[in-house]
Amino acid sequence: MSRRRTWSEITIVLLLSLGASALYSILQIIDDLAQPTPLGEQSTALNTSSTTVEYVDLARQLLGIAVDLAPVALVCFLLWSTSRPHLGRLGIDRFRVRPDLGGAALIALAIGVPGLGLYFAGRALGVTVAVDPAALEPAWWTIPVLLLSAVRSGLQEEVIVVGYLYARLGDLGWGRWQVIVSTALLRGSYHLYQGFGAFVGNAVMGIVFGWIYTRWGRLLPLVIAHCLLDATVFVGYPWVANAFPQLFA
Repeated sequence: MSRRRTWSEITIVLLLSLGASALYSILQIIDDLAQPTPLGEQSTALNTSSTTVEYVDLARQLLGIAVDLAPVALVCFLLWSTSRPHLGRLGIDRFRVRPDLGGAALIALAIGVPGLGLYFAGRALGVTVAVDPAALEPAWWTIPVLLLSAVRSGLQEEVIVVGYLYARLGDLGWGRWQVIVSTALLRGSYHLYQGFGAFVGNAVMGIVFGWIYTRWGRLLPLVIAHCLLDATVFVGYPWVANAFPQLFA
């Protein structure tokens, strides 16, 4: 495939997914900084309810998750190989218990604890907005939807930002660290709506994940680690916020 066609494909994929999120996020932080209220006193919410009609809300949540996963299906289609492993170019092969679960748990722990500390540091410095990651109205389906949302984030970010971009930028002749740093900055940029602390934290996460991926060559541990991190935050946040309100005020 020609370089022009490769760049066109990358542009289309990103505008359908996290590239668009990055642009919206950049506009959001510009808007936040232009407000009279300081950044540290502002807030944002994830996984919000869209209506008081319970089953309409459920349908919208599930539809939103499905739409967000469509670009993941697209890059799988684009990089599908007729020979096994079919998604080898994305770093996806058969499931392996020890590296995919044990390795993922270690990665999640190594990223999660410093990430939480960075969030509190950003709040203290006034460069991170208050984030409510689980703003859904309570319902019987709230926790399952939050878990699906965590899976959505893990698949969308790791398959596109790591698996797909590492493959395509490699096709363009980019070096290892050139790819790692550029995709880490992309990861940080679509979290800018949460403030500069989130940008730094996610960019560092992108560098760590990129280094691991280029060492292991396997994507599943990163996907599972990301899912574990988000599931813990989404489901555990309401309990922790109620138990330690002084930290999350």
